[in-house]
Formats: sequence, structure tokens, C-alpha cells
Amino acid sequence: MITSAQNSKIKLVRALLGRARERREANAFVVEGVRLVEEAMNSNWMFQFALYDENLSERGMTEVESLKSRGVDVEMVSGSLMNSISETETPQGILAVLQFTQLPIPNGPNFILIPDQIRDPGNLGTLLRSAAATGVQAVLLPPETTDAFAPKVLRSGMGAHFRMPIHSMAWDEIEQICKSANLQVYLADMDGQSCWGTNLRQPLALIIGGEPEGASSEARKLANQQISIPMRGEMESLNAGVAGSILMFEAIRQRSNV
Repeated sequence: MITSAQNSKIKLVRALLGRARERREANAFVVEGVRLVEEAMNSNWMFQFALYDENLSERGMTEVESLKSRGVDVEMVSGSLMNSISETETPQGILAVLQFTQLPIPNGPNFILIPDQIRDPGNLGTLLRSAAATGVQAVLLPPETTDAFAPKVLRSGMGAHFRMPIHSMAWDEIEQICKSANLQVYLADMDGQSCWGTNLRQPLALIIGGEPEGASSEARKLANQQISIPMRGEMESLNAGVAGSILMFEAIRQRSNV
């Protein structure tokens, strides 16, 4: 059992949880909780190692045995040590360090999400979860968007990271992909055309700008058209996670009616 905070695995977990630079340099990230470990296993993701404590549930122990049967390095840690490194208020007693794997962007994509300057981890996680649910084929992250593999984004994404390509890119690379796939690029904007009256059946890329700054100048330059969500109430706007989710689901609603 690991009981020392100076253990090399504990030090690595702390570093990966704390800084995007550490995640990039180690080419690894941390998932915490039974659900995310299950999702990673079901997706055949590459594990570096896993840690668990004596408070782990029966369901979690089943996952521990499955990991061991696959040859994954699994070690028990003290409950107090697990609590000290956990990013959650009520730790579930299991976490894993995963190797970063960049899933390939499919040839000729027809549904891409571009979260622009989304700095709130919860909003980005919500967008990724909705993107996975609506069949988005790739998520392209421009500069100034928060790290998609930060702990809170991973928790909010609920396994979306294991189901679709998520690539950090410069704007010129994003533009090249959109043009090569002949995508119509829509920018969510409160002054845009109503999404109910916009044809979202065609191949498209959807840009969702962050709060409160909105979309960047590069995003506005790339966009072919602005679209909005009609609102009957007195609220001026929706947060980025909700707005993007509505627009993605409107796209698949239209496509399902073709």
C-alpha cells in the first residue's frame, strides 16, 4: 500500500491534476471516479497505472480486478492520501493515469464543433458531452480555450473524451480543415439568423464563443454566417454550454427529418 506523499506516482498525479503544461509534457492525464475509469476501459484507452483505496465500492473493485486482468499496474493507497490528491469533494476511491491518445479526424467530416475562448471548464465539458451525444465528428480547440483534459472538464464531459477526436489547433489549421471539407461555418451570435430558420442539414462547423468576451476576431473571420437561438423570455443570453448544446441538437433534429 502507498502511504507516502513522496511516492513517485502520487507526485505525478498531483502534477497532472494541477497543470496543463505537465499533462502536455508527460503526454498523460488523470481520470477520477468509477464512471470515468469504466469509460476509459470500455474504450480500450491506454492506462499507465491506477490507484484505489479501501473505501472503494463493490462496483469499483470489479473495475480494479478487470484492470489487473488486463495487466494494468494497480496499487492501493491509504484513504487519507487518496483524499489529499482527489479533485472532488467526495472521492470515490479510484483514479487512473491515462496515456494521451489523439483520435484521428475522419476524412470529409460533416459536423464539427469549435469552442472558441471557452475558459470555464464546466461549459467546455458540457459542450463536449453534448457533442458526443449528437454525433459531432471532431472538436477543434483554438488558442485561448481551456485545456480539454483538465480534471473538471473531464468530469463534466462524462466520458465524451473517449468517443471523439479532440484536437488543439491554430486558427490556420482549423481553417484548412473547414475548407478542405467544404464546411459551412456557423457562429453562434445573439444578432444572427434564427437557428429554426437556418439550414443545418448541410456539412457544417459550429463555433461557440466564450463568455463574456464572445467569439474572437479569428472566429468571426472564418464564419460564413451567424445564427442565434430565439428566446421568448427576458433573459439576454444563455451560457455557452447550454447555447451550444441547443444548436447541436437542432442540427441533428433537422438532419433526422431529411
